[in-house]
Amino acid sequence: MTLSRRIYLYLVGIIIGGVVAYGIYGDRVISAAWTPKAKVRQRLQSTLIAVAPEAQAALDERSLQLTDVRKALATADINLSDTQRGDDSIFYAVDAKIKGIESRLIILALRDFDTDSTATLWRIQ
Repeated sequence: MTLSRRIYLYLVGIIIGGVVAYGIYGDRVISAAWTPKAKVRQRLQSTLIAVAPEAQAALDERSLQLTDVRKALATADINLSDTQRGDDSIFYAVDAKIKGIESRLIILALRDFDTDSTATLWRIQ
């Protein structure tokens, strides 16, 4: 079997495999919604309902509401390298642009999602 024939069969297999994967998984194959950052972003968007007093003061100082923060999470960058993990909690470092203001958000969430599924805006830097 020649090299060109091998490459041709390889490409045909990749195309058939891609079509089958797309048929089974749909848009999840190409949307990257399965990546860790996307999963964290989805969790924070759906569970961010509380604000620590320090963060509330920072929001008031900037004339922002918690709803503005939740809307900004859709395009925020989750910085996993700066995220701090404790025994029972995780402090996510999130870089977001809230109404045109670049901000670093520290959002607290428990590791055990079954114990407490809410997240708290802990601090704004």
